[in-house]
Amino acid sequence: MTKSVVRLFAALFALALFATSCGSTASDVVDGATDAVDDAASEVEDAVTGDEEEAMEEDPMDDEETMDEEETMEEEPAAADDSDEVEVVQSGGSVLDAVQSRGELNCGVSGAAVAFSVPDPSGRMIGFDADLCRAVAAAILGDAEAVNLVALTAAERFTAVQTGDVDVLMRNTTWTQSRDTDIGMDFGPTTYYDGQQLMGRAGDGFSGDSTVADIDGAIVCTNAGTTTEKNISDAADAAGVSVTLNTFEDFDQVTDNFISGACDIITTDGSGLVGRKAQQQPADQDWAIFPGQPISKEPLGPTYGQNDSAFADVVNWTVYAMIIADEKGITSSNAGSIVGNDDFDAEAQRLMGGEGELQSLMGLDANAFMNVIEQVGNYDELFAEHLEPVGIKRAGSANAGWQDGGLIYAPPAR
Repeated sequence: MTKSVVRLFAALFALALFATSCGSTASDVVDGATDAVDDAASEVEDAVTGDEEEAMEEDPMDDEETMDEEETMEEEPAAADDSDEVEVVQSGGSVLDAVQSRGELNCGVSGAAVAFSVPDPSGRMIGFDADLCRAVAAAILGDAEAVNLVALTAAERFTAVQTGDVDVLMRNTTWTQSRDTDIGMDFGPTTYYDGQQLMGRAGDGFSGDSTVADIDGAIVCTNAGTTTEKNISDAADAAGVSVTLNTFEDFDQVTDNFISGACDIITTDGSGLVGRKAQQQPADQDWAIFPGQPISKEPLGPTYGQNDSAFADVVNWTVYAMIIADEKGITSSNAGSIVGNDDFDAEAQRLMGGEGELQSLMGLDANAFMNVIEQVGNYDELFAEHLEPVGIKRAGSANAGWQDGGLIYAPPAR
């Protein structure tokens, strides 16, 4: 209530007393005083109401507290949703848990890549990639044969990982930016550094000295759904030549069409061409692989689903263990006798399950990598068994060890 209103009340009260002392002759004064009092009361009521409204408008704490309460009410359900989402992700577990529970690794391979993964006469899948699958099975399950090798076309492979039909790909798959992001794959260590080349018939004028510029007007055949399609198109454009590109689901079809004469040129990773030439070149033909410098970079290695560190660590370190074993002279014949052998250093001891081993922290048996080397072999053993017989040489190539001028390299096991 304001001071002016208080003074008005006091004056009116005095006037009322005066009127009362004067009797009925002062009735008009009393009536006027009464009206004035009513007006004053109304003014007081308005003043009080106004003060309350101003207080409501001017008190920022009340507003902020109310807003905080409203925001809290809005934010709490979101926090609950986030918690639920985390629980769902965690309850899914790692692929590592699934493989251990299942007792078998599902590993995707080509099934038609000579020296990498092809069935032998008995139907057993053999090759460099097939044995890398067995190596991962040995690390996780202690048994290199506890593996289901699934033959996949290039178009099928990524979907098979995404749907969980396979746990990992060992299928001459190139690590690229789009596959790492748009398709949603993760990649392990490069197990074979390759590059795209072309192959033509010497009878058609092609030789090891031929170049992309020499294929103008040719019918070029390759796999569908691979990086080779884009690579050969880009290379032809860069060379200023025009080609007809035909694609097929698997490379058996590509080679069959080449043998029949339906394709003038076939193209894929150089390793694939070397393997096909070694095993499928007809006696009356001479196939030439060119150019000497590949037209692309094709780093090949394990491929698996994104954001599963536990499983990725196991796959990656299985490969690294095979590389380190090669460097240190640990082979399938001596892997079981490394621990306690003073001829091998502390890193070799740890890797084979000795003091300071780290495999158990990965959810594996301490002897996991000893099982890998003993049952499957080190990196060089796989290379020598599967790739060198078809003419793929390791010495002097990018696939030589880093100490020999190559790119095959592993981080330290410590």
